[in-house]
Amino acid sequence: MFKKKGWFTLLSLVLCVSVILAGCGGNNNASSGGNNKEGNAGGANSKPNETKQLTFMFRGGTDEQKAYEGVVKQFETDHPDVKVKIVVTAADQYATKLKAAITGNRVPDVFYFESGDLKAYVNSGVLLDLTSYVEKNPNIDLNNIWKYGVDLYRYDGKMAGQGNIYGMPKDVGPFALGYNKTMFEAAGIPLPDKDKPYTWDEFIKVAKQLTIDKDGDGKLDQFGAGFNVQWALQAFVWSNGADWIDSTKTKVTIDDPKFAEALQFFADMQNKYGITPSTEQAQTLDTYQRWMKGEMAFFPVGPWDMSTYETLPFEYDLIPYPAGSTGKPATWTGSLGIGASAKTKHPEEAVELINYLTASKEGMQALVKAKVQIPNLIDMAKEWAADTTTKPANKEEFLQVVNEYGRVLPGHYTYNAEWYNLFFTDIQPVIDGKITAADYVKAEQPKMQKLLDKAIEQEEKSKK
Repeated sequence: MFKKKGWFTLLSLVLCVSVILAGCGGNNNASSGGNNKEGNAGGANSKPNETKQLTFMFRGGTDEQKAYEGVVKQFETDHPDVKVKIVVTAADQYATKLKAAITGNRVPDVFYFESGDLKAYVNSGVLLDLTSYVEKNPNIDLNNIWKYGVDLYRYDGKMAGQGNIYGMPKDVGPFALGYNKTMFEAAGIPLPDKDKPYTWDEFIKVAKQLTIDKDGDGKLDQFGAGFNVQWALQAFVWSNGADWIDSTKTKVTIDDPKFAEALQFFADMQNKYGITPSTEQAQTLDTYQRWMKGEMAFFPVGPWDMSTYETLPFEYDLIPYPAGSTGKPATWTGSLGIGASAKTKHPEEAVELINYLTASKEGMQALVKAKVQIPNLIDMAKEWAADTTTKPANKEEFLQVVNEYGRVLPGHYTYNAEWYNLFFTDIQPVIDGKITAADYVKAEQPKMQKLLDKAIEQEEKSKK
């Protein structure tokens, strides 16, 4: 989940928009609910009893696509006067195609969008204000939907997180830590405490015990952990009391010694402690593949993984991430929003589709059954998590991440995330032990600050 912005590079987008949109319309994965063109459905002269056409553009893996297509079909059954054309794109193409559609003034009626794009889309008049449609709907109880998720799509013109609602959360995606229960039992190592995180030292000790050469050929073929720096470093930085940005969201703070300490610890897992595959070893078989084969003790798990992990050749469960100097675990909780075009010809029907996908019992039941997300509805989520007969048994950890220790990724707070993304662009020499974390953050902070200052300036201009 996270490439952001850059969509005002109009020339290149305008040149490719017609090709891209033609590709969208002809996508073999799209199921057509009518012959309307992609973009704003219907027309100004639609008759009262005429079938209303909506276009819904989204992305997702195979299981998620099937789940959402099924929910949309049910929506059409429940709303016989509405037909929905589904446009599905690959995850790595979605942002480009959506921004091309925006540039070409052919915005889908309903579409996924990143929370970090909220300010730009509102200031540019792309998103419909959903507030009145949602708050006046007797079938929607905002108190029964994760406040974290709803607040991600609020904006008052100055600060994200408050004000009117411009999207509803497709989901909340708590990024928990998984462990190979079967591996622990085979090694005779006590299972992790689901209520008490390891310290960093405890984590290293256990991970070392589980990093072994199983076949005796002199090469390690089982590892304690395997973390992607872009998606797992946050847990170590935050639990050590550091962050990428200050509370005013105007200063890059990676030069904090606690930040450097966490980054160095992350790199040391490979270079000092040897509990994760080296870069060379990962090229032969990456950490995800090793986890799937049962060769990795600890690996991050998101709700979107549950359907795929049903067939793992071992038992797995969830625990908190190891805690740094704060003594408390930390991780991020992602989300995608579902919004409506400000220019849709059918705003009531568009918002009704959004609500059906995000806030209805019928929609949630279907999506949760498909094992692609946790329920948006809090009462349903509690009942779901209490069922320990389905995998993973400790689904409660997902809820604890959302309720207690999950955070939004730093790029969400700013007009664009270029400053944040830059941090990971040149990080590999640190991970490989070629330069120290302290040297890296010292050199990188001013470059990131320059980009953050630019983003702040762009935001101010967009308000005029």
